[in-house]
Amino acid sequence: MGRVTARRPAIRLATDTATRRPETLVVEEPLEIRLNGSPLTVTMRTPGSDVELAHGFLLTEGVIGGRADVRTARYCLGDGEDGLNTYNVLDVTLAPDVPMPATDPRRNFYTTSSCGVCGKASLDAVTTSSRHSPGDDPTVVTTDNLLALPDRLRSAQKVFASTGGLHAAGLFTADGDLLVAREDIGRHNAVDKVIGWALEQNRIPSLGTVLMVSGRASFELTQKAVMAGIPIMAAVSAPSSLAVDLATQSGLTLVGFLRGDSMNVYSRGDRVKQ
Repeated sequence: MGRVTARRPAIRLATDTATRRPETLVVEEPLEIRLNGSPLTVTMRTPGSDVELAHGFLLTEGVIGGRADVRTARYCLGDGEDGLNTYNVLDVTLAPDVPMPATDPRRNFYTTSSCGVCGKASLDAVTTSSRHSPGDDPTVVTTDNLLALPDRLRSAQKVFASTGGLHAAGLFTADGDLLVAREDIGRHNAVDKVIGWALEQNRIPSLGTVLMVSGRASFELTQKAVMAGIPIMAAVSAPSSLAVDLATQSGLTLVGFLRGDSMNVYSRGDRVKQ
C-alpha cells in the first residue's frame, strides 16, 4: 500500500535565518478505478481506504445504489514498471443485474484532488438523480451537538496534524457520536471514503446522521450527501449558492460557518433546535 506521508527537503526562511530541514508531506497518487475490467475514472488521492473511495464514488455517481450492487473490489496486479503492484489500479466488479454506466463523451470522469466535477463537459453531466432522498428524514439535531463537531472531527485528523495538508470528512450521529472519519488530499475523496464506509456497513441511506466537512460546502459535496441519503450536512466554511439551491430542493439541512459558538443554517432549519 502506498504511504500516506513522505519526507522531502525544504528551506525554512524566517526574518534573519534560513534553515534546511526535512518536511513531512501528504502523499498524492493517482487511483484508476475500473468497472468490470474497463477503465472508468482516474482520481488523484491520498492512498488508503481505496475500496471505500471507489464504493463512495460509484454510489454518488449513481452507478450503484447499495452494497448488494458490488460483487468484488480488488487491486490489479503487476502495474508497476518492475512488475510489482502499485496499488493504484482498483477493479470493481458489479453484481450481474447492475448495468454498466452509459458511455458518454460529454461526461468525463477524470477528477483532480481539488475538484471532482471540473472535468465534466456539461451542466447536465454534473447533476445526478438520487435514489435516497433525505427530505423525509425526521432527524433533529441540537445546536450544542453541532457546535461540538468541528473539534471532534479535528481530533480525528491524525495525518493533518503532522502535514497540515489534508481535508477531512466525518459522519456523526445526531447526538454527536463519531461513526467514521476519513482524510484525503481531495475534499471530494474524503467524502467518498466516508460514504463508501457507510455503504460497506449497509448504512445507505444514512438516516439520522450528520456529515461534517473541514472546508467549504460546494455543490459537489452537497450532491454527494444527497445521493447517500444524509439528512444534515455541516461545513466549517461557506456554502456556494448552488449548494444551497440543491439542499433546498432536496430537503437537506445545510449548515455553514460552523465554528466557535455560531453557525448559519441555509436550508431545512426545522431540523436544528436550540
